[in-house]
Amino acid sequence: NMEFPEKLNTTLSYSTKPDSVALQRRISEQLTAQGFNEILNNSLTKTAYYENSTVYPIANSVRILNPLSQDLALLRQSLLFGGLESIQRNVNRKNADLRFYEFGNTYRYKADQHSLQGDVGLAHYSEEQYLALWLTGNKTAQTWVHADEKTSFYQMRAYVNAVLKRLGVNLDKLTFAPLQNELFADGLTLLINGKEIGFIAILNHKLLKQFDIDNDVFYADLSWKALLKQNKQYKAVIEDLAKFPEVKRDFALLVDKTVAFEDLRKAAFENAGKLLKSVYLFDVYEGKNLPAGKKSYALSFILQDPNNTLKDQQIENIMTRLQKVFADKFGATLR
Repeated sequence: NMEFPEKLNTTLSYSTKPDSVALQRRISEQLTAQGFNEILNNSLTKTAYYENSTVYPIANSVRILNPLSQDLALLRQSLLFGGLESIQRNVNRKNADLRFYEFGNTYRYKADQHSLQGDVGLAHYSEEQYLALWLTGNKTAQTWVHADEKTSFYQMRAYVNAVLKRLGVNLDKLTFAPLQNELFADGLTLLINGKEIGFIAILNHKLLKQFDIDNDVFYADLSWKALLKQNKQYKAVIEDLAKFPEVKRDFALLVDKTVAFEDLRKAAFENAGKLLKSVYLFDVYEGKNLPAGKKSYALSFILQDPNNTLKDQQIENIMTRLQKVFADKFGATLR
């Protein structure tokens, strides 16, 4: 016979943990609608990809005991190389205009990692999920009404911004740091509150040559764990449509080549007040008719007052202030 207590106390807890599978499906549907194809690559990878690498040191690789070959000797530290293999196979079959994405796990070994209970073997190993995107070839194919248009870094950045926005990331809190190393010719590290959530990069031609890829390849690498944390913090806010119209003003600025758009954007929001809603970069020009070491940035500024129609003098004051800030801080002049 079994005895049961007269009263059983239970506690139910509600977890606000994001539904990773549902959000992954949401992003997959969005990227597919934008012309991306999903790829799924083997977690086992070549030793050669990590030999002599400073970005993904081979010392941090998880090794396979008794591997069948050097092609399947390690667990991947990054989704990058598997995507390049997929691009290589497609390019070899005359399919060069590609948009790929992959959700996949990466694996790392850290010899100095210790658990709270002591030096437990598994404490040295970590497994994390990432979302990676690859973009290469033409954005649009040539037709009788449209010439070939190459993909670009800004196109990739637009796709990444769409992913972040769909997951509830506040893009106004997004900051950037320059990224450049043996694998990435140029790029941006994405940060929120100083913590990295991923990066966007142009792959180094030396790396592409190893895969017989001639076109530029743009790559984005996003920590799914970091994105889920942002989704958890996100609270949807429903607002009425603005009763008063937006006002758009443009600047064509001549700046040093070292000046980044993000620096201009940040300075604009720091100095324009609450009426500035958005800043867009819609054209970059470097070449003939410009002084040496200079480039031209064409920026659009969106101004809006939720309570009143903006007056011409208000708009003029804001734009004059921005022009002075750009001149004083960056040596920018109007073209």
